[in-house]
Amino acid sequence: YGDHRDLHSFPTRRSSDLRECGILTNGMVVEGPEFRRWSDAEVDRVLDRIQVMARSSPSDKHRLVSRLRAKGEVVAVTGDGTNDAPALKEADIGLAMGISGTEVAKEASDVIILDDNFASIVKTVMWGRNVYDSIRKFVQFQLTVNVVAVALTFVAAATSQDIVSVDGAPVELPLKPVHLLWVNLIMDTLGALALATERPSPLVLSRPPHGREDKLISKKMWRNIFIQSSFQLAVLLFLLFADYNSALESDDIQKRTEERNTIIFNTFVFFQVFNECNARRINDELNVFEGITKHAKFIVIMFSIVIIQIIFVQVDAISSGIDLVPLTAVEWAFCLGVASLSLPIGLLARMYGQHVDGDAKK
Repeated sequence: YGDHRDLHSFPTRRSSDLRECGILTNGMVVEGPEFRRWSDAEVDRVLDRIQVMARSSPSDKHRLVSRLRAKGEVVAVTGDGTNDAPALKEADIGLAMGISGTEVAKEASDVIILDDNFASIVKTVMWGRNVYDSIRKFVQFQLTVNVVAVALTFVAAATSQDIVSVDGAPVELPLKPVHLLWVNLIMDTLGALALATERPSPLVLSRPPHGREDKLISKKMWRNIFIQSSFQLAVLLFLLFADYNSALESDDIQKRTEERNTIIFNTFVFFQVFNECNARRINDELNVFEGITKHAKFIVIMFSIVIIQIIFVQVDAISSGIDLVPLTAVEWAFCLGVASLSLPIGLLARMYGQHVDGDAKK
């Protein structure tokens, strides 16, 4: 590959300094003049081995970054001088120094390190991964809620025309617009706050970075969405249709219908409460409650949802205005017991995912 200098031919003092800093391990050191003599094919053959490039020009840095990106790598570049600007601009993520960096470098970069401390890059990566994970958690949670709500409403609307009350009026749908508004509030506002306010854990740095072609919704997330949606929908449809027979046989069909709808709505809401705990982990970690005591906002939001739901159902002045009826202790126990099954269902899904991943690595 030309007259490049490897680890053994590079000046001893410089090599030891680089090794002491952890920059140079068993890779290659190359200097700018010889790097410029290599063709693109020669550069591509040694790209994975290059760890240090000394006495390089702005065009050398730009070429190195562009060749790495051409191979599909995600490239980050740090710099503080005007000569770093081309590479900062070409990189996927350019990081400029906020104190010593020139204005040209800052303009070309994506992130400015305000304290000029390289350790801040680690924090930046940790927070960036945490934000990305938070978005994915919310997307998984939101899609599950939407799939179940839309499917339940559609099935109920499509079949309710064949079921009439004593006076000939159609039986009411289980989820009214006001109910769906409350569910949307849980999903879009409170749910987002609960999942997006968790502080990052150093553990996020222990896993490999996401590739350029990785999807926002991974296969694991689609699996979780499918399993949770299928389970919730099966239970709610069972409650919807199983109660019709008893409702038709009752003298007070309106009361039985309201009671059935309240149980369905209450179970549906608590499905989302328990599934939001499942959504805290999207990479098949088994313990979804790990670190939850340090996430006070999540706990407060969950308790707030539960309290508001109890008020909606049990306070007659409110429930009567939104087509709900107070439930008995037995009915509450039924709703909570059925909804809590989301947790073991999610655990089994994650255990299956770990088993599949383990087999794939063998």
